[in-house]
Amino acid sequence: MTAETGNVAEELRGLIAGARFVLFDFDGPICKLFAGHTAEQVAKDQVRWLEERGLRGLLTEEEQTEPDPHVVLRLVDGRHPDSDLVFELEKRLSLQELRAVESAYPTEYVDPLIRTWHALGARLAVATNNSPLAATRYLATRGLSECFAPHIYGRTQDLSLLKPNPHCLNRALHALGAKPSEALMIGDTASDFEAAMSAGVRFLGYARNEAKDRALRKAGAEVVVESFEPLLEMLRERGR
Repeated sequence: MTAETGNVAEELRGLIAGARFVLFDFDGPICKLFAGHTAEQVAKDQVRWLEERGLRGLLTEEEQTEPDPHVVLRLVDGRHPDSDLVFELEKRLSLQELRAVESAYPTEYVDPLIRTWHALGARLAVATNNSPLAATRYLATRGLSECFAPHIYGRTQDLSLLKPNPHCLNRALHALGAKPSEALMIGDTASDFEAAMSAGVRFLGYARNEAKDRALRKAGAEVVVESFEPLLEMLRERGR
């Protein structure tokens, strides 16, 4: 998977050519949020927190090793929807995400990519399963708030609306006044791809490693890049 090869480069140009609105997932495409400690550690902390309350049995043995804290949160919500337990677990995750902003680091090339796309007139939004407060705080630390604000759509108290549900994408499209055919979603997970397909939005996959690449392609993503550098160069060419 290299965007420099002819076919992929042409597909990439085709994706961005009609993209008047660009929806970014947050953790992955914009930054590595849990750079100081992994998302897997956060998921383990969630399971430990349940265990301290005698609730470890809510999860199967396999689920207790789940590395994605959003999946753990969804599993608990599925068994105790709209409960105080879920409220507290979500609140803990949001606080961890906010703390993680301090040590998060940007995805390579994404800051200039965002600024260039914004300067060329594209309307940008964040559509994420993370806390919108964490995304807002991180973008402020990078001086990117004006490129997105106020269009940052993240996790709500209704966890059934997390991606792959297209809810946050649809909120962004509605607020931007965008037709799905004019929009492009950039994400790094199968749930991002599935949400984009449900919303009728074209999709560009970002894969920082082979495992991400395989997962995106298995889900059906046709255009996947391992670096934003080729995309940035294409946009800069357009602006010359």
